[in-house]
Amino acid sequence: MHIDQPLKRRDIVRAGSIGLLGMSLPGLLAGQRTATAAEATPLPVRAKATILLFMWGGPAQQDTWDLKVHAPAEIRGEFKPISTNVPGIEICEHFPLLAQRCDKLALIRSMTHGDVDHTTATHYLLTGQPPPIGGDLRKDWPNMGAVLAKLGRGRDPLPPFVQMRPRMPGDVPRFVEESHGQFAGWLGSTWDPLTIDARPDLPDYRVGDFLLQEGLNDQRMRDRQSLLGSIEQRLDRLDQAGSLGAMSRHYSRAFDLLSSAVGKAAFDLTQEPDHIRDRYGRNPHGQSVLQARRLVERGVPLVTVFWPNDGIKNVSVYWDTHSRNFIDHRDRLMPPADQAFSTLLDDLSERGLLDETLIVWTGEFGRTPRIGQRNSDAGAGADGRDHWPNCFTSVLAGGGIKGGQVYGSSDRHAAYPNSNPVKPVDLAATIYHQMGVSAGLELNDNQNRPIVICPGNPIAELI
Repeated sequence: MHIDQPLKRRDIVRAGSIGLLGMSLPGLLAGQRTATAAEATPLPVRAKATILLFMWGGPAQQDTWDLKVHAPAEIRGEFKPISTNVPGIEICEHFPLLAQRCDKLALIRSMTHGDVDHTTATHYLLTGQPPPIGGDLRKDWPNMGAVLAKLGRGRDPLPPFVQMRPRMPGDVPRFVEESHGQFAGWLGSTWDPLTIDARPDLPDYRVGDFLLQEGLNDQRMRDRQSLLGSIEQRLDRLDQAGSLGAMSRHYSRAFDLLSSAVGKAAFDLTQEPDHIRDRYGRNPHGQSVLQARRLVERGVPLVTVFWPNDGIKNVSVYWDTHSRNFIDHRDRLMPPADQAFSTLLDDLSERGLLDETLIVWTGEFGRTPRIGQRNSDAGAGADGRDHWPNCFTSVLAGGGIKGGQVYGSSDRHAAYPNSNPVKPVDLAATIYHQMGVSAGLELNDNQNRPIVICPGNPIAELI
């Protein structure tokens, strides 16, 4: 097809399907300039960006942030609390670095919902809403990052919504591929995130969709950009579907990204000094958190960092400690989580970015109060804890959040909220509030029906 020939609809569709860049880009890059949602009463933007550290699998609240030293041994477990730099607040001994930064943290010890299934419980924490009936991810409520993308947040050429989920040997597909709430759902695929499955701790780490493939030299790039320009000049003459226009916008942003020093640098971790990379931890989680910092400082509004499966056989997958609860928390899970989170706090603070960057640390639920207790089809071994959504802890820091406090409390077994229960919709409302998203904001679904995106209430004591 020559550029000077008349372009037909099928030619444009074909051009998009074969990939103008030789990449798989449609649906990855949402053009924030196309946002149509209007915020009737904009709020002050306290947090320009959010980093969501998502502990896939469900950390045990009574072994991390909410220890119960006076409970019976089968509930209390093996770990001891330690003092923090905030008088009266204690956390687990295996979070020693975070204990010295507790003045920056707000611990919500009364999170609660009712879903014991990993793949649907994630929907609560990533969107604030209960999961839809059925397994269609396109019927999900939109992820908070997708909403921010729709509202036009972010700064070109980087995508407005990115999620890090490094793929490891032995990954459980249902965690990675089937967990609800990761994408834009009924808002439409235009607002889906850029999903990075590559391992940032490896020497060959690259975000393939944003790098030129072999054989795609500068001249071929210019030729394809010329073709794209010709296509775009004719788009308004066609009665094309909205998705075709979205595809064109995605490719335009891809060209911008490939030719932009900002875009290229954002994903190049080798530009970081070795001592910084070492501080975060030379492991998939630590380097993912570092990647998130590089993205938010360049204008990406929301980055989700999913906890990776480390690929070791015969151990807990993610934080899903049905067995080896104490061994895996002590040896594999808490040390890298402690290192990466504490380093992120320090790094953002040193760069003057902590006040404008909200950090959220959470899992989809907690673990059973009693060791070996059965609460789901998976059950638990004699040294494990089963799924428990009735009470767990989420942690906020930065982004205008008042640190050095505990909000809400659990009962004596960390089984149910004792005071100030917090539902995921209210956690989401707190995040939206700090990001300057108006309460009562309505967005149209795929049937053009206006829906209030977050009917929760921000937690006033934290903001």
